[in-house]
Amino acid sequence: MEAVIIIVFVLGYLAITLEHTLKIDKLIPALVMMAISWALVSFGVDDFQNWFDSSKHALIDNFKAFDHSEKMHILEETLLHHLGKTAEILVFLLGAMTIVEIIAYFNGFSTIKNFIQTKKKSKLLWIFAILAFVLSAIIDNLTATIVLISLLQKIIIDRKMRLWFAGLIVIAANAGGAFSPIGDVTTTMLWIANKVSTGHLFGYLLLPSIVCMVVPTAVASYLPAFKGSLEIDTTQSQPAGRFSGTMLYLGLAAIIFVPIFKVVTHLPPYVGMMLSLGIVAVFAEIFSSSKFSIKELDKDNHEGPVHHSPVHHSLSKIELPSILFFLGILMAVAALESLGVLFGFADWLKVATPALGTELPGAEVSDLVVLLLGVGSAVIDNVPLVAASLGMFSQPMDHELWHFIAYAAGTGGSMLIIGSAAGVVAMGMEKINFFWYLKKISWLALIGFLAGAVTFFFTRTLF
Repeated sequence: MEAVIIIVFVLGYLAITLEHTLKIDKLIPALVMMAISWALVSFGVDDFQNWFDSSKHALIDNFKAFDHSEKMHILEETLLHHLGKTAEILVFLLGAMTIVEIIAYFNGFSTIKNFIQTKKKSKLLWIFAILAFVLSAIIDNLTATIVLISLLQKIIIDRKMRLWFAGLIVIAANAGGAFSPIGDVTTTMLWIANKVSTGHLFGYLLLPSIVCMVVPTAVASYLPAFKGSLEIDTTQSQPAGRFSGTMLYLGLAAIIFVPIFKVVTHLPPYVGMMLSLGIVAVFAEIFSSSKFSIKELDKDNHEGPVHHSPVHHSLSKIELPSILFFLGILMAVAALESLGVLFGFADWLKVATPALGTELPGAEVSDLVVLLLGVGSAVIDNVPLVAASLGMFSQPMDHELWHFIAYAAGTGGSMLIIGSAAGVVAMGMEKINFFWYLKKISWLALIGFLAGAVTFFFTRTLF
């Protein structure tokens, strides 16, 4: 039965990887794979030799000798445990996405556009790269990519030129998300799982992430595509609004507050995110009341002022397919983890993979394994790879291995347009061709990835 579950898993990921070829949204195979995997686990529970207790992070001794009712009870407890851990991530993402949509409701991101006045291509490239790097660390790389490509479409008229900018934005956004606990889903997963802490993430990964962004941006600025000036649309298509700047800074501050809340209270991050969302929502409702007059409401909308609620509007705009995709991915990986399959794979990696230079100090896995994980994240979604690593390795919190995994999985996906959530959304927004990206951008992402990895080999010696 284990072999059948692994086959289902492989076929599901193949369908996810070939999403654009099959014309099937990746959330569909993710959900189907999750449901079938757990159904097969239930059918074959009496035949499994091993079972992994996720709450104790250890294999259950003599699981084969348990009777059927005991095994089913353990299965239900394990399923509930994984659903709870997955829900922590999903609720966190829902809160963050809603705050960003509230900012967008007040046209808050137009404040950023007002700072962009240059027409020089190379200078504009650096502006967008730095913005992508900083914003992704604050509001996550997926959202930062959406925001900045939306700005690109309002500023740069030539679509072919926008493709180059979009490609470099993906690289910079993924680099910026790697060192922040809220910048990338995979880093958030490691943070919520208590594998990394905010302070050590900054210490280990800030410099490698900067190098990962700076090197490809610097090289690209000398390419013919970024020579000279271009025609810029500097007109303001939408007035910024009375509260746009206020809501931008309030929303960003509320998201930054979440890691502080976790450190102070020791509660899961989603609790702090819900508090931040509540605070932002209060101000949004107050400002919304000032934004619309009673006369306008009566004239334009006879269904009542609730439809002008920024919170209701923002909740209707969040990317629910992404949430369901993460649910399917994480729960499918949990099925393999529960059977102990990932630990067998980890043991094989440790034996079969040669060391690359020097082993990680005190680690049982070579640098090459983590680098391969980063390359793999360009082919396979980085979420399942990191989810698998959580089950494969047992190093303590803030071990350098976890930080290297955060870097590799977060930035390695830039090497292919389908390798990261930021790349996928950029592909959708600008209709970027897979092979165009492979030819023009992938080599830049590769040199940035390797340069950042070399930098990490230095920064890990400082702790």
